[in-house]
Amino acid sequence: MPLKRRGPLQLAQREVDNIEKQVDSLVKDVKNQVTTIEDASRKCQELQMLVEKTQHLLKKLTKADELAPVGNYDQRKREEETRLQSILERLNSLSLELSPPGPSTSTGDVSKDDGENAVVDEDDEDDDEDSSDEDSSEDDDVEKEKRAMKPPFHSNCRIYTVLSDFKGEEEGDLSVRQGEAVSIIRKTSDGWWLAQDSKGNRGVVPKTFLQTGSGVEDSENEDDESDDDEESDEEVTHEQEKKSASHANWSTVRKALTEIDATDVLSAMGAIPSGFRPSTLNKLLVEEGVKYRGSHYIQPELSQSQLSFKDLFLDVDTGRVRARQVKTCVCFTLWNCRMIPTPGVGVQVLSRHVRLCAFDGTQILSNIHTVRAAYNSKSPKTWSFSPRMTGILPTLMNGDCFLRCNSVSPNLGVLFELGVTFIRNSTGERGDLSCGWAFLKLTDEAGNPLPNRTYEVPVNGGTPYEEDVPVEPTITRGSPGGVLQQMLQARRQPKLIVKLKTANNQTRTQLNLLPDTLLHCQSSVHLLAFHRQLLADTLLMDRPTMQNADLICSPILSTFPVLLEQTDLLDALRSAWMDAKAKMSRAQKRDSSFLKHQFAKVYMSSVYFLLHSPSLPGHRWADPPSEEQRARVIYATLDTLKSQQHTAGQMGGLDVFVSPAHSHLAFDVTELTFDLVSTGR
Repeated sequence: MPLKRRGPLQLAQREVDNIEKQVDSLVKDVKNQVTTIEDASRKCQELQMLVEKTQHLLKKLTKADELAPVGNYDQRKREEETRLQSILERLNSLSLELSPPGPSTSTGDVSKDDGENAVVDEDDEDDDEDSSDEDSSEDDDVEKEKRAMKPPFHSNCRIYTVLSDFKGEEEGDLSVRQGEAVSIIRKTSDGWWLAQDSKGNRGVVPKTFLQTGSGVEDSENEDDESDDDEESDEEVTHEQEKKSASHANWSTVRKALTEIDATDVLSAMGAIPSGFRPSTLNKLLVEEGVKYRGSHYIQPELSQSQLSFKDLFLDVDTGRVRARQVKTCVCFTLWNCRMIPTPGVGVQVLSRHVRLCAFDGTQILSNIHTVRAAYNSKSPKTWSFSPRMTGILPTLMNGDCFLRCNSVSPNLGVLFELGVTFIRNSTGERGDLSCGWAFLKLTDEAGNPLPNRTYEVPVNGGTPYEEDVPVEPTITRGSPGGVLQQMLQARRQPKLIVKLKTANNQTRTQLNLLPDTLLHCQSSVHLLAFHRQLLADTLLMDRPTMQNADLICSPILSTFPVLLEQTDLLDALRSAWMDAKAKMSRAQKRDSSFLKHQFAKVYMSSVYFLLHSPSLPGHRWADPPSEEQRARVIYATLDTLKSQQHTAGQMGGLDVFVSPAHSHLAFDVTELTFDLVSTGR
């Protein structure tokens, strides 16, 4: 039996263990004076950077990333985050102990190290000019007065002038105004430079907003250049101040620098349309864990007392899940997007998609669902959905969606964020970019539901919280004088085409069995309804008491939520279930008990088997090689299982788990256990 692959969380735990050992060793060496202060300080800074990098990676991990179910996932993740924070605090304390003493006020000592502490700007081509070394006592008072009037910049930092206003949007950014002079403390290859303004505030600024020079008169600049050597007596003091300050602010500055992604760099360079932004919805999916994922919303919601369920009940007469009516239940189809600008040069687009959710203008009220667009190079500004293809249409590309939401907000609607996942050709960095957003309010001005028809929704630039931002500067929404000009202008406006429609009776019945809030693909409704029925049977009928919160042996309930994040496995389940139903008689299809039993068998012998197959690569968003390999493994495995079951004459036989022809990952008890306490909402 092959060794079990380690999941991302387990790898993170090993990394934390390794860091902790290195910190213990460093503290021991410093205590025993085995290493020099310089080497210890450098090692301390390296470990600080490693800790914060690991914190950043750990923050992005979600339960859906795991190769197999992990019990008490959230608790284990919090424990590792706590360990890392404790390690970082130890390193910060050690860094302060190793930091040099405060700046000296004696000028005599400074003059001796004058030449040794001079710092040259690594990028400046104009620093080759030599300034005069002549120094006279009669100029001392003048020079001291001149220095007192200058901003408190470090003398070893190059002064730049701000070309236009920049407003910081994230923690670590430095807001600056046009004409302001700033000193550059550190230059980085990604185009975001660490700067300090005249008030001592520090942060990162795009280099495209800066120009060499302090913005004063040329004559004054020449005087400053000629006086560089005369001011060198303060360089030691400023260097010591910088070192001392860097220890105190190092964590904040490094955090700001490491959180800059490829999207921010491309925006600063002007390589993408001005209306494009870093993806708001993708950021929530990455940073908020399971909070905005469908796998979270299909879990049962607990009541306020935490002793019963708020949205899961049984019909005592039929034994089935009791149907629940909600304020809003709509079905709609994404047709296409038109006149969407393309990203700039130098990037390779890995995915064009629309992320959508329920939105009331201020907050997101549902999970975030993603539909990938089909792309035709002959029409680069048109995105289409639900392409015609043989076989089952993948859930990821299916534009037929439904929304159930119990919000009473009068502004409830569907938020659509058009986005691309790309990779920079020069650096290999990945990023997620918003190409615009659209909002379809589901009620009219009188509060009545919108009629079922096709809507052309305008696409706006910026973020959903910005107003009147065009996708491109060349696209305006003014009204030209002529009718023909107005028609031509309207055709150039980016639009999203959405059609509201009515579901058939069977789909409406199944939708009423689902959670009160959920947005997903309409083709998966019957699978979600089966999961809901199995939840009700297990939690409302099979538990000893309603107050019992022990672990429940149910491999389907413990693993089914993963399918909402790995939709290729959801497609595999749908395909296997369709094959199984095709062999059933009419009487069997009407027998709910028989259907549940067969659904469980099909699930275990298809998706559950694939989840624990060592040949299936881990799921990664917008990674074409990985997606292609997963598709080959999934359909090859399904074909093999189908032929074996056909030979055995059984539907969904579980003998595949004991067959020597198939290998499996090492067994983990969390694969079988459903933890109501950690999964209930």
